[in-house]
Amino acid sequence: MVVVGSGPGGLQTSYCLSRLGVRHALLSRDDRPGGMFRLYPIFERLLSWSEPDAVAERGTREYELYDQNSLLADEPAARACVAEVMLRGESRDFIVPERWEMEEGLARFVERAGVAVRYGCEWRSTRRDDDGFVLETSDGEYRCRFPVFALGVTQPWKSQIPGIEDVPHYADTSRKKRDYAGKDVVVIGKRNSAFELADGLEPWARRIVLVSPRPVETSVVALSTVRVRYMQPLEHHQIGGGTFALDAAVDRIERSGAGFRVHGRGTNLPGELVVDADVAIAATGFRIPLGDLGKLGVATVAQGRIPALTPFWESAGAPGVFFAGNATLGSPGIRKHGVGSASGAVHGFRYNARILARHLAERLGVPVRRIRVEGDLVDHLLRELTASPELATQKGYLAYVVDAGRTADVVPLTHFLDEEGPDAVAATIEMNASGEVYPVVYVRRRGTIGEHVLDPRPLRDYAASEEHRRRLEEIL
Repeated sequence: MVVVGSGPGGLQTSYCLSRLGVRHALLSRDDRPGGMFRLYPIFERLLSWSEPDAVAERGTREYELYDQNSLLADEPAARACVAEVMLRGESRDFIVPERWEMEEGLARFVERAGVAVRYGCEWRSTRRDDDGFVLETSDGEYRCRFPVFALGVTQPWKSQIPGIEDVPHYADTSRKKRDYAGKDVVVIGKRNSAFELADGLEPWARRIVLVSPRPVETSVVALSTVRVRYMQPLEHHQIGGGTFALDAAVDRIERSGAGFRVHGRGTNLPGELVVDADVAIAATGFRIPLGDLGKLGVATVAQGRIPALTPFWESAGAPGVFFAGNATLGSPGIRKHGVGSASGAVHGFRYNARILARHLAERLGVPVRRIRVEGDLVDHLLRELTASPELATQKGYLAYVVDAGRTADVVPLTHFLDEEGPDAVAATIEMNASGEVYPVVYVRRRGTIGEHVLDPRPLRDYAASEEHRRRLEEIL
């Protein structure tokens, strides 16, 4: 196998393949690990949290819920690396690390876990041959049964708005906040990077206006890890404190003296909108740099930005081509109640990478040892529902499955629901549109699947609930 990319997605995939005994090469055009975190976020502080001290002991499986930025490892020294860096840096007063702390944490993981990266090796093209694939690189050809592209959604992307070509992208924005002192700033977009800019510039800019057609879904943001950046700009918007989040479709952008004039049409409040600003920034997002993979049949979604993927993150249009990292967003899951996966962030796709490695090992004929459930199955499932970081993080996306032979594994829930497999039970954690979190158990018997929703618990300690024990005994 060949894995391309030395960001967290590539590093986690390579690590897991190595522990399964799968021979592979990990290629990177960079000269050190980190991927996108070598450059972003622009204003240096992440959206996801790491708590140096928490209810769970640092380095344990349970602690993963409190450290969303570190990668997974069997070796104690390679666990919780980002939280360790934060303890020694200046960020102890913050729950979210700085960009350099994330980069340093990934470097420590590589060193301590022994991840072998071939730096300075740039992937340039891909073709099929009789045995699989050939990747042409700056160091020559690499042949493999399966390639895994962990390239990150890293290529700046702009929407098709007349005049936007003159507007610098988020990636090209000045990192010196003083450059915006006393200026009016308009940001095209209202997603993560737009609110990161607004949050960082609020102490400096005179006025900030964020513009995009769709309103911010505050009920969703309030339940997500990105709320740290969203909430203060949104509060300023509510009281008119100099930052405004406007719902408008941008028709065109013009130069106006030394600044910009943005013309749009209101979507929630109809009418013409004109915004003048000294500075304009296109926070319109990124796309995955697919290179020539489209020629192999790799299809995309989200306006061509993300590859369309199967439940095990294989290209829907190019069998044998796999993706890791935040590109795994291309496998959306069931999205019950509109709740999406956490696959766009490290704390979600690190679990995808482990599952992907096991899946690929089996495709290659490498034996994979699975958990054998001994003792009381009800107790076992309730403990997983209470303590599993995979289920708590990837709500309604990953499931803990035990078959009738008492063999257990964590798999994508869509795979379990769509597969015509043996009798089995799948336990997962789900969340509804109101933010209630609760367990759901799916039972497959003779090809028919039954869905059983359990009651929520305020502290989510399902293993301590006699009511949940009785209910699960009835179900099983």
